[in-house]
Amino acid sequence: MKSRKIMRGIARFSLLSTAVIVRQLPDRIPVHYDAAGNIDRWGSRYESLVFPVIIVLLALFWTRFIRYFEKKAAGAVDEKTGAAALSNAKVFGITGVRTTAMFTVMQAFVLYGAYSGAVSGADSWTVDIGKVSAILMGILIIVLGNYMTKSRMNSVIGFRTGWSMYNDNTWRESNRFASRALMAAGALTVITALLVKNSLASTLAMLVYLGAATAVSMVKSHGIYLREKGSDERDEER
Repeated sequence: MKSRKIMRGIARFSLLSTAVIVRQLPDRIPVHYDAAGNIDRWGSRYESLVFPVIIVLLALFWTRFIRYFEKKAAGAVDEKTGAAALSNAKVFGITGVRTTAMFTVMQAFVLYGAYSGAVSGADSWTVDIGKVSAILMGILIIVLGNYMTKSRMNSVIGFRTGWSMYNDNTWRESNRFASRALMAAGALTVITALLVKNSLASTLAMLVYLGAATAVSMVKSHGIYLREKGSDERDEER
């Protein structure tokens, strides 16, 4: 699948470009900040390689799931199962590519912040990594929410509860609602991060929005389940 090649390419670019940039950084750079954005630890420039390695590992994680669904599609005994597996492989590919790209962009901001902080001798961050992270996470949440409705019922991805997985209708309607709720949470996260100066507040707001989106989606999913179950029981009585 094309998405696996793109994802691996982005992950390799993140690691190799960081390896090149690290050689241009000062020996000691700011590597950690407190909640107020003050530098509370300086470390070796080579610590900048840790995040790209994590990005590579995440790409391998996504690749593994894509291959799982591709193999499931190839070995499917009926057309419906094969189509569902291919659909899920595509959603995993889209999710993996965008997640890898988002972390790579975040790494670029981290490197710039480390360089500018080290050169200027700053005592606080020169790039508000917390705010940047919140904005990027909000965008990623919107993108992932948009693709939730494209997955078929499975045990790995999507809005999965006992209620949503009752049948195909409960899955489709529960994920459609959860998708909208998630996209709203992402949009609110971006808006909050842009308006609020405190990056910690932006992160906490994101968690609140995600929690609220999950809660209302569960309530909606339960209502859909009760409706479908009631309909099945009435059909059996007939």
